[in-house]
Amino acid sequence: MVPTADPGYSETCPCEAKSAARARSLVRAALRTWKLEQLIDDGTLIVSELVGNSVRHSNCRLVHVSVSLTGPGRVRLSVSDTSTTVPVKQEAGEDDTTGRGLQLVDALAHQWGTDLRRGKKIVWADLVAGGEPA
Repeated sequence: MVPTADPGYSETCPCEAKSAARARSLVRAALRTWKLEQLIDDGTLIVSELVGNSVRHSNCRLVHVSVSLTGPGRVRLSVSDTSTTVPVKQEAGEDDTTGRGLQLVDALAHQWGTDLRRGKKIVWADLVAGGEPA
């Protein structure tokens, strides 16, 4: 776990399913440090989904996870990989076993999106303490 230049933490992990646990630990540690424990449940679920999407869809070797304090009670979670394919929120059918990850991110995050930069994509989600409306 490495503090970043902004108030934040980041870690580069192998692009494999077990890295979601490392990402959740990073999110928990950052949110506890910033006294934003009320965001832990949503934050750990979101980062799990974002890492899971990278693992399933990017064919990359590494993912980079960061947690940044962007303002009072405001946090940005981001996961980057070397794929430039933008994730698309799907409408999963009742019997589908996949396809709900970005629906969860959309429901839990204040806002989320994707940035493309020089051969990589960064999928991010913002959380706001106190349930401020989007």
